[in-house]
Amino acid sequence: MVRAVNEYGGSGSGYSEKIRWDKGSGAESRPRGRFNQSVTPMRSTAYSQWRLAPATLALGVSVLLSPTLGRAEEGAEASSRSPELEQRLSAALAAKGPSYRPRTEHLLEDGRPRFTNRLILEDSPYLIQHAHNPVDWYPWGPEAFDRARREGKLVFLSIGYSTCYWCHVMERESFEDLEIAGFLNRDFVAVKIDREVRPDLDQVYMTAVQLLGGQGGWPMTSILTPEAETIIAGTYFPPQELRRLLEGVEALWQEEPEELRAQARRVAAAVTWTLETARRATELAEDLAEGAAARLAADYDELQGGYGAAPKFPREPQLQLLLDQALRSGDAASETAALLTLRSMAQGGIHDQVGGGFHRYAIDNDWLVPHFEKMLYNQAQLARAYAVAWRLTGDPGFARVARRALDFVLRDLSSPEGAFYSATDAESEGEEGRFFLWTTAEIRAALPGDAAELAIRLFGVTEAGNFEGRNILHFPRSPEELARAEGLALGELFQRLDSITARLESARSVRPKPHRDEKVLTGWNGLMITALAEVGDTLGEPRYLAAAERAAELLWTRARDADGTLQRVYLEGRASVPALQEDYAFLGEGMIALYDVTGDARWLERAQGLADAMWTRFADPKGGGLYMAEPDDTPQMARPKDLADGPMPSGHSAALSLFSGLARRTEEPVYAERARTLVAAISGQVARAPEDFPSLLVALDRLRLGETGPRQYAAQGAVRVHARTRPAEAEKASLPARGRLIVEIDMRPGWHINAHRPLEDDLIGTILTGVEGRGWRLGDAIYPQPEVLRLGFTREPLALYQGKVRIGASYDPDPRAAVAEPTPSIPLKLRLQACSDRFCLAPETLALEVPTAAP
Repeated sequence: MVRAVNEYGGSGSGYSEKIRWDKGSGAESRPRGRFNQSVTPMRSTAYSQWRLAPATLALGVSVLLSPTLGRAEEGAEASSRSPELEQRLSAALAAKGPSYRPRTEHLLEDGRPRFTNRLILEDSPYLIQHAHNPVDWYPWGPEAFDRARREGKLVFLSIGYSTCYWCHVMERESFEDLEIAGFLNRDFVAVKIDREVRPDLDQVYMTAVQLLGGQGGWPMTSILTPEAETIIAGTYFPPQELRRLLEGVEALWQEEPEELRAQARRVAAAVTWTLETARRATELAEDLAEGAAARLAADYDELQGGYGAAPKFPREPQLQLLLDQALRSGDAASETAALLTLRSMAQGGIHDQVGGGFHRYAIDNDWLVPHFEKMLYNQAQLARAYAVAWRLTGDPGFARVARRALDFVLRDLSSPEGAFYSATDAESEGEEGRFFLWTTAEIRAALPGDAAELAIRLFGVTEAGNFEGRNILHFPRSPEELARAEGLALGELFQRLDSITARLESARSVRPKPHRDEKVLTGWNGLMITALAEVGDTLGEPRYLAAAERAAELLWTRARDADGTLQRVYLEGRASVPALQEDYAFLGEGMIALYDVTGDARWLERAQGLADAMWTRFADPKGGGLYMAEPDDTPQMARPKDLADGPMPSGHSAALSLFSGLARRTEEPVYAERARTLVAAISGQVARAPEDFPSLLVALDRLRLGETGPRQYAAQGAVRVHARTRPAEAEKASLPARGRLIVEIDMRPGWHINAHRPLEDDLIGTILTGVEGRGWRLGDAIYPQPEVLRLGFTREPLALYQGKVRIGASYDPDPRAAVAEPTPSIPLKLRLQACSDRFCLAPETLALEVPTAAP
């Protein structure tokens, strides 16, 4: 079976976050090494507004189709290197220790690598993978471009990441080839970038690929001038076509360098324009999120969930918007679209039915056949989505999937220190997906008789298999249908499944494992910290919260310099690479999530420190918005900003969420002001294509309307509210009826709220009420005894609440409700007015959603 070529739609803040997926696009089935080649047609939000001159594309075609102009001399000859550099490379290789296995076919008789280049000095598993290619690679930096300018050479730029399948293919075919390496070493300066470490650079050069051909993917292959401007670019090239491209471009560089420079300047101008944010601001409608969710709900696959034709990605930011609208307004269409997608993915092969967690995408429409990579950021976002789905439905299957995703991370992606690794590869034993596939014989060998036959039925296993003679485990029917077919209750089915998958996971664990990318990325860890804290709180799992706190403490103490500067990469006990804007934003959000669950003020203080540093380091005072990276001395075509969402929320979406969260939780007005400034900077783009910014729309509603769920904040964080069902306090209060809940109100020193029955007629009392239409009836609330005090600014005494107080209430199903079954959460409204010793704020009404089901 021939698999899809490119690793598009990848991680972090890269190319895929600047594209819009055209409905109906499909995957090609064979590699095609053209400079404008890709798997899936994609277009930039701004692409239709910019067209490169025809001469630009014509020049690329003439280069690629030119006859072979000469043969590079045999063998790979590294450029001359100083004795000092050679000593550094030798020392770095020796420091890897006796267990180190060079990733190359070029080995000496004693097993040492024949070639070692500068990438051995880097803190990126992807770059280290290429440290023993015969290509004399440079990391991105001034040294490479200084040499290119000094020697008048072009730069060969290759961008990928360590779990990219077709990156491995191109490495084996071309970068391990002595002839190609010799040509690159003689006539080019070769540079490697890990797109997960430097998504800012990936965005710039992938934008050039997109503008030249309308499509893109990984591995990305570009040829640049010594000024770092793209002449021609593409993705995967088979060896013969790569040779022709290199020889053709080098010949033109010798014969017509000014024409190539002119082309590169046109490309650079197009890239700069495309990434520009200084467009006209516009007022965003109050119902923008609602409208975007309605369009997403109308456009999803009503049979299998998700969007567009295969390959299908989870598209977590879109799911986040749909779920948020379902929580905020009870939007049935958004809820239906999100839940069908989540159920379909949970049943499919994209969900690792044995080990838990999700693969990166499915190559078919049914979510059956995955690209077997597993990324940290997918697990973080999908665990949160499934936990929200449980809040909406009470379906235990959603809670089970969320737990299994996080359990996979804690088991297989956790470092001994408590941080989280980036990804696992798709390939093992030289085959894509081999680790995850099963035969009937393997299942029967791993399980006792009846359990084996049950597993074969439940997972749709056949002798013929569904993937190259083996089986991708999946549910051919819903869990409810499978339970009925087996004569089991749903809970009993899940118990048996858990027993079966535990045995299968144990049997699978002895197989050769896929490569694991063990770099710790600060931003991705921030996403996982948020997921662990939120899901742990929602599902009542203290171990998840403990893991989140451990990771957050590690990053705070080990991924920051003495002066507080954050670093992006933590590998083998060493932090390196200056953090990007997204790292500050995602880690800051993780700190807020920890504050929400624990109430520990140090997490909120750290979130504020990260937000302040992010604004200082990345804000663009002229064009507005936030740059992805701080400036450095290496030339590049543009300094990008991370605007539209991709597989993860964009840097701008994460920043807005962070500022919105702080505006709700602190008394500092600067965070609301920064949030409004950020929105204004990109409001024109958002208004034109709001579906491209789902996470930003969620963050905007967070700023305007507050949180969703059982916790809310009032009085700019001075009042913290947490609603719970069946707490011990309610039991002690002997509240009547079927259910009991407590609303806990915690006020900072110097603040109070009016009691339920104020002593003054013109004061707003604190009142707890239910919301009709959701199937629940709230009993009479039981309010605490107020304090009666005379404050300095009043003549008459006031009845008020200070410190920490609790309101109790009972609840039961409403027999008068129009719905057949009550919703899994009770909607509440808490009306209050907060005052300090000096002034009173306007009255506020907080909307609370309190889950009733046991997770």
